[in-house]
Amino acid sequence: MAVTELSTPSYTKTRLFQSSQLSCLSTHLHSHRRLTFRPLPHTRNSRICCSVAPKQVQAPAAPEQTQDPKSKAECFGVFCLTYDLIAEEETKSWKKLINIAVSGAAGMISNHLLFKLASGEVFGPDQPIALKLLGSERSLQALEGVAMELEDSLFPLLREVSIGIDPYEVFQDAEWALLIGAKPRGPGMERAGLLDLNGQIFVEQGKALNAVASRNVKVIVVGNPCNTNALICLKNAPNIPAKNFHALTRLDENRAKCQLALKAGVFYDKVSNMTIWGNHSTTQVPDFLNARINGLPVKEVIKDHKWLEEEFTESIQKRGGVLIKKWGRSSAASTAVSIADAMKSLVTPTPEGDWFSSAVYTNGNPYGIAEDLVFSMPCRSKGDGDYELVKDIQFDDYLRKRITKSEAELLAEKRCVAHLTGQGIAVCDLPEDTMLPGEM
Repeated sequence: MAVTELSTPSYTKTRLFQSSQLSCLSTHLHSHRRLTFRPLPHTRNSRICCSVAPKQVQAPAAPEQTQDPKSKAECFGVFCLTYDLIAEEETKSWKKLINIAVSGAAGMISNHLLFKLASGEVFGPDQPIALKLLGSERSLQALEGVAMELEDSLFPLLREVSIGIDPYEVFQDAEWALLIGAKPRGPGMERAGLLDLNGQIFVEQGKALNAVASRNVKVIVVGNPCNTNALICLKNAPNIPAKNFHALTRLDENRAKCQLALKAGVFYDKVSNMTIWGNHSTTQVPDFLNARINGLPVKEVIKDHKWLEEEFTESIQKRGGVLIKKWGRSSAASTAVSIADAMKSLVTPTPEGDWFSSAVYTNGNPYGIAEDLVFSMPCRSKGDGDYELVKDIQFDDYLRKRITKSEAELLAEKRCVAHLTGQGIAVCDLPEDTMLPGEM
């Protein structure tokens, strides 16, 4: 899975980008629209706000000021305009704006994901959105390029875009937080070192979400190791329900459905009830016991049970590494698709009898999995952004044994980041190095 480099979580020595004061002008667009250029506010951090918002009042003309050209920041065309949408027929069918924050927004995954969000693929054709993009000092210029591409795409549902490097600004009022950015594992770096390095990023982002995001914000952690990063994040955001935090295992589910469909000689939409259990690592457990093909148990359709237990399971666990060897880089487009799928599963009612996979908080789970972990399990949703765990699940010795192995790995990771979750002194006794190849 692709990762995006971030600067260390310190926001006290950031560059300042200030807008030149633009004089305001007004002109009529048709008979109902008024357009206003607005000067950007001064902030202590690098931040560019761009918006298209309804029913804003025209700002007074700003006096000309002389500024250091080094501190000048450009705004982006249509996102820097304010429209007065008076015509009833233009606004009556529109829903309230949804604020979506994305970290690692200049990376390859985001480069695919942002355009899917802006197109209406996730929330529908009548749901306007605002994108709040978080990067680092080194990626700020790239973020400006992202905003320019979003502008050039003419998405009618994309009403606001803002970029910045301070999560306390970017996460303001966020209703969805897609935490994609994380540091990659460097040469010679131990897994415990990566857990600590990225964990510090998610401590800061959790605190920022806790301080300024919507109280019901939905958080999807993609940056690896995503399960434990999600745990760190939720522990640092005590005012947000722990149930609202997810770690992404949907790409693993999609991969498993594809391989089962290929083996059975059917199209992938015939595969349902696919669960990925556990950690997003090579201990993950693709569950063929409860999965179905054309409504029948997989083991009744695919008679080669040795293939299911060995080749199928290993192929899902190591699919990312194989893709890197073929493609020369980790999965970005398919990861973006899976993030969109994960979001749609929460805002669309789950089909009757089916479920989806997401790594969520284990407290109160019906499977006997240790509490206080973020563990991938089968979920259902009514389409309201919430979910419930599926209770009617079968287990056999094979499945239980492998779930227990992934559980042990996550318990060890939890002990390794205890200093980041407020649970004491860290003790790293990781059983083995099971990091996915895409994280190397």
